[in-house]
Amino acid sequence: MNRIELKDMEFFSSHGCFEEERIIGNRFVVNLCVEGDFSAAANSDSIEDAVNYQTLYDIVKDEMDIPSHLLENVAERIVRHIKSDFPSLSRISVTIDKINPPLGGKLYASSVTFEI
Repeated sequence: MNRIELKDMEFFSSHGCFEEERIIGNRFVVNLCVEGDFSAAANSDSIEDAVNYQTLYDIVKDEMDIPSHLLENVAERIVRHIKSDFPSLSRISVTIDKINPPLGGKLYASSVTFEI
């Protein structure tokens, strides 16, 4: 089994239960891990045989651009979209951190992880 990780992707998005969060927006950090058999790409040295990192990033960016009330909804959409585009992947895990969430106290981030 092989792994590809995209670490600490930063986005400014409009996710949150409060209307103000969706208007003002917030910073988010996304970490993605996908696993599968990448031996064809390793042997051929061809992007056509690979899980393209740019495509993975674009999927995450596209889904982060769609405002949602819940991070669970965003994470589920990211995982589903990646699985649709790369059905041979055996594992997909995404973690979304909402930086400085409005919870009434000092807190670095709230975090949601989805995995299939």
